[in-house]
Amino acid sequence: MTSTDTKALKGRGELRDQPGTTDTPAPAATATAPSAPLPDRARWLALAIVMTAAFMDLVDVTIVNIAIPSIERTAHASVSQIQWITAGYALAFAAGLITGGRLGDIHGRKRLFLIGIAGFTVASALCGFAANPEMLVASRILQGGMAALMVPQVLSIVHATFPAHERGKVFGLFGAIVGLGAVSGPLLGALLTEWNIFGLEWRPIFLINLPVGVVAWFLGRRFITESKAPKALKLDLVGVALVTLGLLMLLYPLTRGRELHWPVWGYVSMVGAVGVFVGLVAYERRKAARDGSPLIELSLFRVKSFAAGIAVQTVFGVALGIFFLVWTLYMQIGLGWRPLRAGLTGVPFSLAVSTAAGLSVQQLVPRFGRKVLQAGALVMGVGVLIYLWEAHRYGLAIASWQMALPLVVMGTGMGLIVAPLTDAVLSEVPREHAGSASGLINTVQQMGNALGLGLVSVVFFGRIGDRLTSAEIGPAFVAAFQYALWWVAGIMGVIFLLMCALPKRPAQHVEGAGEETAATARKPELVA
Repeated sequence: MTSTDTKALKGRGELRDQPGTTDTPAPAATATAPSAPLPDRARWLALAIVMTAAFMDLVDVTIVNIAIPSIERTAHASVSQIQWITAGYALAFAAGLITGGRLGDIHGRKRLFLIGIAGFTVASALCGFAANPEMLVASRILQGGMAALMVPQVLSIVHATFPAHERGKVFGLFGAIVGLGAVSGPLLGALLTEWNIFGLEWRPIFLINLPVGVVAWFLGRRFITESKAPKALKLDLVGVALVTLGLLMLLYPLTRGRELHWPVWGYVSMVGAVGVFVGLVAYERRKAARDGSPLIELSLFRVKSFAAGIAVQTVFGVALGIFFLVWTLYMQIGLGWRPLRAGLTGVPFSLAVSTAAGLSVQQLVPRFGRKVLQAGALVMGVGVLIYLWEAHRYGLAIASWQMALPLVVMGTGMGLIVAPLTDAVLSEVPREHAGSASGLINTVQQMGNALGLGLVSVVFFGRIGDRLTSAEIGPAFVAAFQYALWWVAGIMGVIFLLMCALPKRPAQHVEGAGEETAATARKPELVA
């Protein structure tokens, strides 16, 4: 369930959110082009349409992992292909978020939203009818790219459609959608896989997007009003290309290295990725000096709390990317549980995340500030250690109810982190850079998730033999799951230390332009 994953009402940072929701973007520094106000009924229909699109993205992130064992079994997908089915989506989504948001500013949010939802629907159809694992991986990458066009427009359209005094109610609805997506995604994926509709096995988890996407496109074309940012920044396509190239050079060897016995070119590629990122920094400096429209606003990293927050978001994404994929494989392949049982087992986690997220932003952070986030990292780490102990003690005989305690503890810790983290990171950022900063936070979180999914090859599959008998599979997966949990626990300790650089009392609001109020926003893409 992810990302965490925390994958994606946020877009690039068009708005910040109201306390009580779970992780939306901040207002952009550019003004929104005025548009004729919609009638009241049409405005709420437009809201329902964009919320449906956001829900599609959230569910698509959380629904896939539960079907991974079925995909592996029936499509004969390799280990690296399994990783790319999830990591490819996260990588494409991360690389396209900022670009998608700026395209909406330049060419119109409604236009880009319709293009995105149409492309997302077509990509879902390609996923559902994929003839082989290679086609499924390519279609998932396309789907992530289309989500990067669609998702950043969601809150931009809300911004253009609703006056400031109504947005609190709207953001509250977004929080409810986030919670619903976190709970319903894994359950829906489990049911669709379990029912094996028309003998299609896992394919309905993608095909279900088709009728929803078609209806949303036609209604969106009629009821959503167009809006643009009159002083939109230019696109930094070179920056996007360098970010994508660097990530591919890093992730591809990680996901394929084990299968290819860690060839020399893999290490060369990963070292070369560092060079690409150094080149990216140099180019972005020149780009900022030349026309003031870099993909990454490097001056933001002079703000201590922001630099630390970016590190927290990245590392947190890595932890979520590792845990949720490994957890699904452990339950369904290692323990031999059916998808529905695995999906139901995750419900306590989802409920704990939603409950703790609401409490953290509304009651705890105003009183205790940064300590709430640090407590969340410790609590989540303790939950991981409890899970590790139970997995070791009960082995293959562990029951769903025995997992409830560590999952509730982990979910509580995660909820204490994900909702207030954006406010804490942005609270010392200059007002004029609030939109750029929020977009960068969202992007690195998705990149961290993709990196974590790539690391699964090292921290999980690297502990499992190549040729296992049926009797050896269960014990091997249980042992590998425990090893992966040690990694996650260690990462949570690193996150706790990084949080020491966050401000003790995060500002409640950071504004982008003029009178717009700040808001906080969505949970990470919980991939479950």
